[in-house]
Order: sequence, then structure tokens, then C-alpha cells
Amino acid sequence: MNPSPSTRTPVNRANARRLGQLGLLILLSAMAYQRVRHASRPADAPVPLDSRMKLLGSLLDRMPGPSIAEITAEEMIQRASAPQSGLVFRLITGWSRRGVRQVDRTIPGRSGPIPIRIYTPTRPARAPRALVLALHGGGWAQGSLNMADWMSSTVAADLDAVVVSVEYRLAPADPFPAALEDCVDALGWSAANMATLGAQGRIGVMGESAGGNLAAVLCLLARDQGGPVIHHQALIYPATDLAGESASRRRHADQIILNAADIKAYEAFYIPEGTPRTDWRISPLRAPHHANLPPALIQVAGYDALHDDGMRYAEVLRAAGVPVVVREFPAMPHAFISFPYFSRDAGPAMQQVVTEQRKYLKLGL
Repeated sequence: MNPSPSTRTPVNRANARRLGQLGLLILLSAMAYQRVRHASRPADAPVPLDSRMKLLGSLLDRMPGPSIAEITAEEMIQRASAPQSGLVFRLITGWSRRGVRQVDRTIPGRSGPIPIRIYTPTRPARAPRALVLALHGGGWAQGSLNMADWMSSTVAADLDAVVVSVEYRLAPADPFPAALEDCVDALGWSAANMATLGAQGRIGVMGESAGGNLAAVLCLLARDQGGPVIHHQALIYPATDLAGESASRRRHADQIILNAADIKAYEAFYIPEGTPRTDWRISPLRAPHHANLPPALIQVAGYDALHDDGMRYAEVLRAAGVPVVVREFPAMPHAFISFPYFSRDAGPAMQQVVTEQRKYLKLGL
């Protein structure tokens, strides 16, 4: 339950002020901003960071208050529980697509009820609707159903599918394996209740960032435990190796949206002390083998510390004989799909997600 204004904690009031100030800055900047056409450059020159995303990152950096890397576990819990709604929030993260009905409910989980949001197209089904389980990002420590509305409703609308978005438990209040357990339970419940949900046939999973990590692990677990059968995985700038370093993590240690200090903090919140980071349920890249996994779409961003996590996971899947499509968005930073009205590549990225899902989840169309 969200606290009322009269009982809201100082941290939540600070979050509200931060969000309001950020929204005002973005609105003013957007009003004055006109997209600049890139001047011609040599073919081998690197693609620069997108101007709009650079502006957004600059505004985020200027916001008052501590960063993720500077807050305590208790402050992280308070920040994650702050309300995520309102006009400014929607201007930043996007509205749900028209023509999609949303239903919120809870489902049983091994550690208690799990909130989910079900997205169903309002138009009559043209063919059997696939089921897609959607897992939001946020470093396993923040994120919400509201934050994933645009992405989840886009798949429901454009794929003509039923999408189940999961509000899994967050660290540090509930560290590993809590989030994974909730996702496993949500997958099992969704598969067992497809007819009630208005879906039939095939199941896909998708996730961004931490959600991409969880989606990859779900596929490994479903394979090893004999189901439910997953027919496609869409992994959007996923974290796949929390035990090692990479060139992109070093190269983008000070990048906008996600930097090295933030990554270190997120991982510390998520992974209990003494738990090996090489556990493949934390680092799916390190699973004993990757054969017999569902076909995958892996999207990476050129200005993202997790760029190589996605590329390396694509390599091990290919080596194991798994069909993989990889697409890089060279001008984008981490989390660019989470800002659909400011990221020029958010739309194309989601179009590709739907296109690849259609290949494997909507056979015969």
C-alpha cells in the first residue's frame, strides 16, 4: 500500500520532488528541442550517443539527491516503494497503448501473493493468442508494473497476444532468489491458466535488463525441469554475467543511465553475502550448457555497460545450436526502451521484438 501524503516518508517526498523537477526540465527541453540530423561522417566513425538520450542523462545527473550507489539498503527499499504514477511519470515512461484492456490481480506464490497485470487486446482475436510473460527491469531493486506498461501493452496490441507482467519481489528487502522464485511461480500459473486468460498455444518470455536476466534464467530452468515449454525469449540489454568483467563494462563505467557504481550497488543489493556470483541462476552465461533453449532475440545498446553481456550470451546460444537474432542500437544507452517518447529507437526496438515473437509464437500467420 502506498503511503498517504500525510504519512509519506521523507525519502518518498524527496522522490516526488525529484520526479517533478525532472519532468519540468524534460518538458521545457522537449519544447525547445528539435531533432538534429546527423551530419555526414566517415563510414568507420563511431556513432555518437543520441542527442535526446544524452540530454535526458544530463538532466538525470543534475537531479538533487543521492544516486543508487550512495544510498543505504533501507533507503533503497523506501525509494522502490515510492508511488510511480502521475502525468510526469507517464511522460517519462510512457502510457499504455490504446485498444488494450488491463486487469490487475494477485496470484499464489510460494512466499505469498504475487501482483500481476494482464494485458489483453480489446478487439476480437483473429487467431489463437499466444501468452507472453513480461519482466520489468530496475536492477532487481526497483521497477514496477506501471513502469512496464508501454512495453507490455505494445506487445499485446501489435502481436495480438495476452501479456502477463509480473511485479516480482525486489532486493534488498527480498534478495536472490526471491525475484526468480516469483517469476517461476508466475510462469507456472500463467501456463496452467492459459484458457482462463484467453490464450492458447505458445508461450514466450521477455525482459529488459534485470528482467532480461530473469527471463534467460527462466528458460534454463524450464528446460531442466521439464516445462512449461517456452517457445521464444526476448532479452533486451540483459545482464548475463555478474561474476566477470567485460570491455563494455570498463568502457562505459561512467556512462549515463547506468554506470559502474550503480551496477555494483544493484548487484550488492540483489546477491546475498556469501552467494557465489557464478551460480548460473544469477549469471546465466555460466550455465553448464545452453543447448535446447528457445530461439532468442537479444538487443543491445552501443553505449551500455551491459553491451557485452548480451553479445556474449548470443555467442554461447549460437554455439549450442540455438537460433539467435542480435540487434545493436549503436546510438543508445542502457534502458532506452524505458523512455519511449525520448528515445528514437524505442519504437523500432519493440517492432523487432514483436516481429521475432510472431515468428515463433503465432505460427500460420
